[in-house]
Parts: sequence; C-alpha cells; structure tokens
Amino acid sequence: MTNFTTLKTFDLEKTSIRKLSISDILEILGDVPQSEGLHVYMGKGAITTIPFPYPYRSDNFSVLLILSGTMKLQLDLISHTAYPNDLIIISPRTINHILEITGNLELIAVSFTSDFARQSNRNRNEIDAFEFFASKAIPKLTFTEEERQDFIFLARMLMQENIEKSHEPYNEEVLHHAFSLLMYIVASRYKKENSGLKPELSRQEELTLKFLKLLDINFKQQRSVQFYADLLCVTSGHLTKILKEVSGKTAGELIEEAILLEARILLSDPMLTIAQIADELQFSDQSSFGKSFKKNIGLTPSEYRRKNSSR
Repeated sequence: MTNFTTLKTFDLEKTSIRKLSISDILEILGDVPQSEGLHVYMGKGAITTIPFPYPYRSDNFSVLLILSGTMKLQLDLISHTAYPNDLIIISPRTINHILEITGNLELIAVSFTSDFARQSNRNRNEIDAFEFFASKAIPKLTFTEEERQDFIFLARMLMQENIEKSHEPYNEEVLHHAFSLLMYIVASRYKKENSGLKPELSRQEELTLKFLKLLDINFKQQRSVQFYADLLCVTSGHLTKILKEVSGKTAGELIEEAILLEARILLSDPMLTIAQIADELQFSDQSSFGKSFKKNIGLTPSEYRRKNSSR
C-alpha cells in the first residue's frame, strides 16, 4: 500500500529534472542497446551506488523487479521503498528519483515503448491486461516466489530473443508472445492487489490519487482548481483542504508545480525556443511565462537553460 505519510514533492529550486531515453539510461548503466522498442536489463553484479543521482523522466514504460537489497525512490509526488520481490511499474512521463540504495541491490528491468506494446497486444484480452500500465495509482506490487521465478524466466527469454534477432522462423512471434506472457503475470498480480487495496485507502487518499491522475492529463490546458473540483464532484475548497492534508500542498500549488516541472523538462531541449515553450504550456505570451518561472525558480528561463546546459 502507498504510504501517504511520505508524500512529498521535489525542491524545484535545487533539483534539475532531466529527460532520458532508453539509450541514455543504458549508456549510464554501461549496457549495450538491444532494439529500438525493447530492452531487458539483467545486471551482472550488485548496484551499490545510485546510478542516477538526480530526478529524470523517460518516454518509455519500465518494470523493475527487485531481486536483493532495497531501493527508496520517488515517483512524481510519492515516495516508495522497494524490497526483494517487489515490482515497480513506471509509466511514461513519470518523474523518477532514486533516493537511497541499501544492501547489494540487484534487479531486472524491462523497458519498452508504447509502440512495442501495441505490436504485442494483438487481441482484446492482451489489451485489457496491458491497460493497468496507464494508471499510476498502484506503481508497486509484490510477487509470490512462483511469480518471481516466472518473471525471471520470461525476462531471460526476452533478452535472448531481443539480442540474437535471429532469422529463425517465428523469432519475432516468440519475442512478442514472451512479452505478452510477462504482461499477463504482472497484470494478474496487479488485479489481485488492486481488489484488496481499495478498502485500505481513505476517501481523502482516493481523492488525492484521482486528482493527481487528472492533473497529469490536463495541467497544460487547465489551471483552474474549479475545473478539477467539478470533475471530482467536490467543491474547490474541499479539494484544496484534502490535498493539503494528504500532500502538504494546496491544489493550486500542485497545479503550479506540475507546470514548472514540465517547463524545466522542455527547457532542457535546445531545439525549442522559449517562445515555443511558453506556447506549449498555454501562457499568454513569453513575458508572462518568464515572470512566472522566475517568481518560482529564482531564474529566468534563459538563465535556467544556460545554467543547466553547462553542467
């Protein structure tokens, strides 16, 4: 169960958010790319230091199975501690920050793109089994020993087929079916834990999760607290009160923080002009974007971009 007492947010003034592709992550880990849409990481030794000492975001899905050791990490606004047999599910655009590693951390990571998943999900049952990845409500599951062994077996098969890319008959079919089997194992565990999770969540916690999900989808276009309150069928005052109790921040503060996090991601892309970023984030003009950014971060967008590009 998510521990909402550890719910906290990033220090926007001190922390730089980076955008990493699968290739970027593999380069940092010292691993060799396997294919464009899928990569299976099975480290040959324990991880004793944090490989990513900063928050980052990826456009890919990732599933991490902890084999040994523990890892404390923050996904968007919520902190989690993962133990052996725990599975961490990371959706695209999630802000990830590894906070602490203890013991000799060993894990298996399966990262894949939405396109690869769609290619593998060729019938309705497979699509239904995959749908849970779109939700951020339950990012951590705990496997039984049997599920752990099944996951390891399929991950190894995936890696072998992905690396060899042989011209043997049905190689691609084997790859996609192995991936679908792995998804079924994760989806099955998800459904078992999901059915038992709802009674344990308070109404305040459920409201917070629903708000965060709506915020992730709508923050660029909708900054009004009333908009989210209407969707959640509560008053704006009640929504702000509950969010303050659970997260420590008001609805307005969380909306503003989501915009600032996205702004910093976009500023890391040198191909985008500041005017384009202001337009992407629905500011009336570049000047209003600059004033809002400096008010919260302490730097103008140009100053922030120069400072982080020199790191």
